[in-house]
Amino acid sequence: MFIDIHAHAYRKPVPFVVQFCTAEELIQRYDDLGIEKGVLLPVVSPEIYFPQANEDILDMAEKYPDRFIPYCNIDPRAMTNSADAPLDRVLSYYKDKGCKGLGEVMLNAPLMNPLVQNLFRHAERVGLPVVFDGSDQTTGDFGLYDDPGLPQLEHTLQRFPNLIIFGHGPVFWAEIGRLETPGERAIIFDLKGGQVGRLPSGPIKEEGVVPILFRRYPNLYGDLSDYTAHNAISRDPVYGPRFLTEFQDRLFFGTDICTVDMPVPLVDLLIDWRDTKKISVTVFNKIARENAMKLFGLS
Repeated sequence: MFIDIHAHAYRKPVPFVVQFCTAEELIQRYDDLGIEKGVLLPVVSPEIYFPQANEDILDMAEKYPDRFIPYCNIDPRAMTNSADAPLDRVLSYYKDKGCKGLGEVMLNAPLMNPLVQNLFRHAERVGLPVVFDGSDQTTGDFGLYDDPGLPQLEHTLQRFPNLIIFGHGPVFWAEIGRLETPGERAIIFDLKGGQVGRLPSGPIKEEGVVPILFRRYPNLYGDLSDYTAHNAISRDPVYGPRFLTEFQDRLFFGTDICTVDMPVPLVDLLIDWRDTKKISVTVFNKIARENAMKLFGLS
């Protein structure tokens, strides 16, 4: 029923921080949730997780070709740590190996950082869609930094009109409605190793920049994985279905499964909205699987 645009798995367990699924554990979750197959995103930046090789992703995808779609990931600092690094050579290599996209980019640097822009420039040239996570901090976090209102994302969409960029994560999805305070954009780590913060809640009183960017830039796509996307569309049961309907051709179901027992409330939400006719069967099918099939050329 579903194709997952965003998931993670490690070939072998890492010591701590996040106990990612193995390939077999992720497949079991997929069977339980009614997910046909999913995209595996390698983690390569060391800001929070232990880096893994693109080859690990390719190995898992080759072992279970009917269940996994491989992405590659390149840290923008690779190959000379400069804004003219020939990253297209690496991206072309992995595209030839079967990788269908780039990400999840999680470097903790500004989105307009020249190294990051170089990576996006080469992704556009090679023809790989990009997914990245965001942050409202430039230290002590992971993800590309952007300012309130997402001006760096907008300039990137303008600079690379032929590059498909997936909006993902709290910094992006918090701005589906107008923010009351900039601090609503993300959850941050406290000094004891936990997390603090809040995400926007309640009805959408005024649209934020996210729907405006969707209308302006056809190369902006939406990754609905993790709880922040679910929060964004479910916080207003009137506006949420309208948003899904308006942008039905560029929204993709996702899970961002990181642990074996991680909940995925988006499954039940989409099914409920379909069955109660808040969204049409056509909208449901596009978001659940057909948009991914079109993007990846699946039959």
